[in-house]
Amino acid sequence: MTLQPAHLRPVDSVDLPTYPISASDRLDSHFFLQWNLKRWRGSEFRRHGYADPEVGWFGRELFEISQDETPVGTLPGDDEALAFLLRMPIVRWKELKAREVNPLHGWRPVLCDNGQTRLAHPVVTEVALAALGSKKRNDSKNADDRMRKRLGTIVGHLTNSLTGGARMAQSDEVVNQISDWIEQSYPGGSATLKRVKEAVNDLSSRH
Repeated sequence: MTLQPAHLRPVDSVDLPTYPISASDRLDSHFFLQWNLKRWRGSEFRRHGYADPEVGWFGRELFEISQDETPVGTLPGDDEALAFLLRMPIVRWKELKAREVNPLHGWRPVLCDNGQTRLAHPVVTEVALAALGSKKRNDSKNADDRMRKRLGTIVGHLTNSLTGGARMAQSDEVVNQISDWIEQSYPGGSATLKRVKEAVNDLSSRH
């Protein structure tokens, strides 16, 4: 069944805010979760958690579980799925959810780009967006590093192992053409000497 927190009226999906993270975005190496301790310690949810530690514990569990969901940072909106994620009987989950302050405190329905209506929490969304931004920056840097290493390897092979290769190695255009040829012929493959020679022979035959 679809979850509707007691203080929210039923809404049509067109009325829901759009979740800002795509279902296709993944955090493959999400081993560490950024957590603002000062913000957490002063939060309304944590204050209520002192009075009801179970709610605080399972609420924090949902924060962390959502990091492995699709889209990242969301939760399913039905009781059975939530109970399963928390590894508890559905009756137990419904009892927790019925409390004045429950583990879903702050979670609201959102519309995801895969067409699903799920639950999102503003702070959890903020953390997930920051993690994705960091991942994309790291991915870009790693890709640049790999490309520099690849081009350097090609230059080395041209300079040291091919007749007339030193002249070709001085041309950025030629080196890039060789790199592109290897990527097209051996997707994801390294720039071995054999492949550099193949690329040079094939590119030379076209002129």
